Amino acid sequence: MTLSEGTPGTTLRIRSIGDSELKSRLMTMGLIPGTPVTVLRSAPLGDPMAIRVRSYNLALRRDDAGRIEVEPAA
Repeated sequence: MTLSEGTPGTTLRIRSIGDSELKSRLMTMGLIPGTPVTVLRSAPLGDPMAIRVRSYNLALRRDDAGRIEVEPAA
């Protein structure tokens, strides 16, 4: 499952981030394997989406969120 498939209100745990130009930037912002994230909402047309990671909110394009593998948080 990818982060872009998450629905608002769900908490997911990051499994991995696919190789892309943004991988190091996403990891610098706290999106590292094992980190829980909460999907907050999507823009009216579906892109971008807002997530809560650690102590802040972050907006991601759906294309970038599609590169982040997640699993349900226990």
